[in-house]
Amino acid sequence: MNKQVITSEHAPAAIGTYSQAIKVGNTVYLSGQIPLDPQTMEVVEGFEAQVCRVFDNLALVAEAAGGKLQDIVKLNIFLTDLNNFAKVNEIMGRYFEQPYPARAAIGVAALPKGVPVEMDGILVLG
Repeated sequence: MNKQVITSEHAPAAIGTYSQAIKVGNTVYLSGQIPLDPQTMEVVEGFEAQVCRVFDNLALVAEAAGGKLQDIVKLNIFLTDLNNFAKVNEIMGRYFEQPYPARAAIGVAALPKGVPVEMDGILVLG
């Protein structure tokens, strides 16, 4: 198996022992993104802005791999409060068009840096 590390200097740098994404063949595995501003590496303020920042960060890594958000076939959304799911769903509608990716929304007790949302995904190129 030939694994290629995907890195975007425009997305937040990895904070630990992981890659922003790994490409195997035409499949790209996107690591979880939290709402960090890539310039400051600080968490952005406000839930809507945070969700948008996560989608923007995923898009930046997808672009570095030669793809785009619409190439995501599986999206995982992690929320510390599932009551925010309707807002995430609304915002997701701004970033995706049909056919939408398969998706999971998972309630979790906590996320890195105390953020309320994290997302990861799998995209297929070509």
